[in-house]
Amino acid sequence: MSNKNKELMNDIFTNCKLKNGFGPSVQQTAAAPSPTKRPLSPDHPNPALPITETPSPAMSRMGWALRTLLVADNSSCLKDRKVSGKLIRKCAPGTELVDWLVNLAPIVHTRAQAAGMWQALVEEGVLTHVNKEQPFKDKCFLYRFRLDEEGGAPAVGIPQAEDQHAANEHIREALSALFQRGPDATLRMILRKPSHERTSEELELVFEELVHIAALSHLSTSIKRELSSIFVFEAHAQAGTILFNQGDEGRSWYILLKGSVDVVIHGKGTVATLKTGDDFGKLALINDAPRAATIVLKENNCHLLRVDKEHFNRILRDVEANTLRLQEHGKDVLVLERVAKQRGQHSAFKYTVMSGTPAKMLEHLLETRLGQSVGGMDPFLDDFLLTHIVFMPVVQLVDELANYFHCDTHEDAQTPEDREYIVNFKKRVIQFMQKWVMAVRHAAFEEPSVCDFIEDLAAEVEADPDLNEETSIVHNVLTQMARYQEDRNQNAGQKWKLPPNGQPICLFSGNATPSKTVIRPDDDIIFRVYCADHTYCTLRFPMHTTAELIKACAADKLQLNRGPEDLCLVEVRSNGERSVFKDNDVSIPTGLSLNGRLFVSVKDHLDALTQLQEQECPTEGVDIDLEILSTKELAYHITLFEWDLFYAVHEYELLYHTFGRHHFGKITANLDVFLRRFNEVQYWIVTELVSTPSLSKRVGLVRKFIKLAAYCKEYQNLNAFFAVVMGLSNMAVSRLQQTWEKIPSKFRKIFQEFEALIDPSRNHRAYRVFVGKLQPPLIPFMPLLLKDMTFAHEGNKTSLDGLVNFEKMHMMAQTMRTIRFCRSRSLGLEPPSPKSEGEVRSYISSFRVIDNQRVLTAMSQKVEPTRKL
Repeated sequence: MSNKNKELMNDIFTNCKLKNGFGPSVQQTAAAPSPTKRPLSPDHPNPALPITETPSPAMSRMGWALRTLLVADNSSCLKDRKVSGKLIRKCAPGTELVDWLVNLAPIVHTRAQAAGMWQALVEEGVLTHVNKEQPFKDKCFLYRFRLDEEGGAPAVGIPQAEDQHAANEHIREALSALFQRGPDATLRMILRKPSHERTSEELELVFEELVHIAALSHLSTSIKRELSSIFVFEAHAQAGTILFNQGDEGRSWYILLKGSVDVVIHGKGTVATLKTGDDFGKLALINDAPRAATIVLKENNCHLLRVDKEHFNRILRDVEANTLRLQEHGKDVLVLERVAKQRGQHSAFKYTVMSGTPAKMLEHLLETRLGQSVGGMDPFLDDFLLTHIVFMPVVQLVDELANYFHCDTHEDAQTPEDREYIVNFKKRVIQFMQKWVMAVRHAAFEEPSVCDFIEDLAAEVEADPDLNEETSIVHNVLTQMARYQEDRNQNAGQKWKLPPNGQPICLFSGNATPSKTVIRPDDDIIFRVYCADHTYCTLRFPMHTTAELIKACAADKLQLNRGPEDLCLVEVRSNGERSVFKDNDVSIPTGLSLNGRLFVSVKDHLDALTQLQEQECPTEGVDIDLEILSTKELAYHITLFEWDLFYAVHEYELLYHTFGRHHFGKITANLDVFLRRFNEVQYWIVTELVSTPSLSKRVGLVRKFIKLAAYCKEYQNLNAFFAVVMGLSNMAVSRLQQTWEKIPSKFRKIFQEFEALIDPSRNHRAYRVFVGKLQPPLIPFMPLLLKDMTFAHEGNKTSLDGLVNFEKMHMMAQTMRTIRFCRSRSLGLEPPSPKSEGEVRSYISSFRVIDNQRVLTAMSQKVEPTRKL
């Protein structure tokens, strides 16, 4: 970069620092001791200007490559243009830059994605609006590259052939990185705009990001929505910058989006280091007190979100004004928050439940959320039905409902008004039962107390003429209960086995998992338990058997003469890692990893446990030449097979998995098997590739697996899609340089696109946007749903001041509803022309798999030794 251009850029930054979040609002540690005070309401950062002092090498290189290709293209949009009588060298309208990028890169599907990629260049100063007044917009605003600004590089003609070749090579490798940066750049651009300029779509995008920030997890949905309109983005380029000093007036609350800061106190030095996701500065605002510490940026290019004092105070004040607290005996029993209703609803406001005692929340439901002719399921009612097992066990819920239903038994004489009130309450209990069955299906009938209560309701309805209208509702519930009991009786005595060599769990009969067969708590399963010398015993127990009972029985059979308190049940994985089960854990065999084995051991001798030699070998499966199988047929049968596994998973299993099965005494066997299948497909890809010594066959396999991923995506089997792509991205596969060099560029580009879709950055933003546009049926990426459940659980307390934190229950119910949505339509795929249907179905039900990464990497090294430099 020329000195003249450098001086120009420095001048731009000097004059615009406040608007970018650099200037008088902060100071450098080398500056004078008395800092310049930040104005109470500093300007919003200008989204048209860079957030870095100089572009990063990667973005500079990307800008050079894109400019080189644009200049080399005679028909391209990059031209000299006259603007207001002034000649602007090599500039182009945003609309035409978007057109060009969409046509250049198969990875870019939408104009919004292309605009985000150009914005990523704008925010580092590689590309700028000609007047530096606009961020990148898909409009007729003119933009030019930094190199073409006045005082920049001298004008050049058509680039040399070698420059074009280098630019093409660089673009091919680096475009996916720019693609991944686009959404982040778009978000930062929105956050740098004044609040009143943010569109409803932009506010929704910001809100979706705030949901996943740990520092905000305790806040209600309505507060997060309000914050999404007033958060301001700040970028600070230099480590050592002081954000504020101890003793300063508290004027803002901050959240770290990127980077880290030191917390420094006079006389104590650095007392803490805050990292991405942490917040600070709130205490001084709440207490209206001076800053208790100095905040110093620990690294370059820190990004923060800021809420200024006036907004902070207003939001807290609004929250308190919109909060309704119901008390009994001087204590809160129900906390409601008034929130604006969506457009089209009659009343301007409604109340949503924030927290409460279980009994009071149920009473609130029965009194205010039932008995009204409102279409669809009430969100609070649905949340309650999906999550009540966390805070109100089924037996307790049935007891409370029975008390409400039989409230007339204690009345000696009733006025007509009393009778009307009682009948209405009975009707609401019946409606509640109907909604319960609709929401959780067969799970509602698994407790005997529920079935007894339903029969009791039926008898009462038959005998009470005031409940005639509820007869059809009760009959419908009875019919569903009868179907459930009939199905349970038909499948009574169902037996499963965990084959000793790591195959998927299957029925004793040897059939691949039958269509929609659910694993039930009292089904038997047969499995092996080993001890340290690798001798074993074979046990058969119901799925709900505890680890404590399995441990005791195995120790007795293996003649380990130690008391139960000295023993533990352990999984030893194929890589030698050990995992100890809790005594009250259930569904143990289904929870093992692909090639894991169950051991009983003396607690003090865990280090003596070693994996079996066979655990490093492939699991047993059908041996077949993959080349002869149709890829589309493979994808079709994989999707059918996994749909059945997914269909068997009940939403409650996500709660059992998240809170711990031992808290409920409930099995997660169906979820275990589905997750096991994900790992099986992922490691099958790796195992097949590193087991193929022929280079040409490996190249053919990689192409086949990329096509397989494409078909799985087409069939909306996103769980298998992720598994296949992650298998191809595994270290043992990605290092096969000779293989990848021979993959046609068309397939490499498709694979880059797939990798961008599974990219985990910004909480899997790319995947979430993609899946949000799909219609059911679809098989979602289950590990991400479990991650969302874990985030909601670990980031939020279940109980607040003795009340159930219902905001947490709402977050969890949202994830559980995703599963319901995915299965809301039946799977009806058009079968491909069958070539070898029997062989394919047999093959996909039991893949040969090695899941030991060390073994897989060693095999990879053997088929393709590392090249010597």
